Amino acid sequence: MNARYLPFLLLFFLTVGCSTLDRDPTEGWSAKKLFEEAKKAMFVGNYQVASEYLETLEARYPFGEYALQAQFELAYSLYKAGQYNTAISTLDRFIKEHPRNPRIDYAYYLRGLSHFKSGTIFFERLVPRDLSIIDQRPVQSAFDDFEIIVRNFPDSPYVGDARQRMIFLRNEMSQHEIHVAEYYYRRNAYVAVINRVKYMLERFDGAPEIPDALVLMAKSYEKMGMMDLADDTYKVLKLNFPKHPALKKSSKTLEETDTD
Repeated sequence: MNARYLPFLLLFFLTVGCSTLDRDPTEGWSAKKLFEEAKKAMFVGNYQVASEYLETLEARYPFGEYALQAQFELAYSLYKAGQYNTAISTLDRFIKEHPRNPRIDYAYYLRGLSHFKSGTIFFERLVPRDLSIIDQRPVQSAFDDFEIIVRNFPDSPYVGDARQRMIFLRNEMSQHEIHVAEYYYRRNAYVAVINRVKYMLERFDGAPEIPDALVLMAKSYEKMGMMDLADDTYKVLKLNFPKHPALKKSSKTLEETDTD
């Protein structure tokens, strides 16, 4: 071969190779083909590939017969692939566009799970850190989604699990709140403690941390010299949690008012 033709041959093969690499392997696939291949990928646990097929389906056939189901399956694939924020965005769109869909309860449930997973770092409790600035929004959003299911879809098969997750999240959030209240108490920010406890009483009724939160509130009132409010708080504690050890250390005023 004449050496002078070698550069042209190399350029030809490089061009052909690049064009082959750039070629979309799903080019020409029908909506049905894309959907079926996505389901196959999901079946073997390849959720990243499934998500890519479903995204392609949505982009190419936005009004076809598979479009609605593809959007639903895409959210699930994204969730399973660990792309929680993208799954949430997809479910936000689904819920907004199809509020009366027969599976709307599952859309809320899956969005709740996605919020729950995206907020996992909340539960790691890394130290040291300023507990007052931890972002609770993903956890609260998960709680809100599960609450929608329990409140609006009482016959949904996801109600039982949603309710259990609500209890878990309520307890986790209340634990966070009392850690923050303790943080403020150690820094003599007693008004902040009281406000935090009030928020706990309003939002997390029944949480295990409530009695200790009441004690923090009472002690904060005592530090501020508001003994009447401190004693009133101890009365609430005694009425609802009569065996709490802090009651033995409460003020004499409490004992005196109880005997009146």
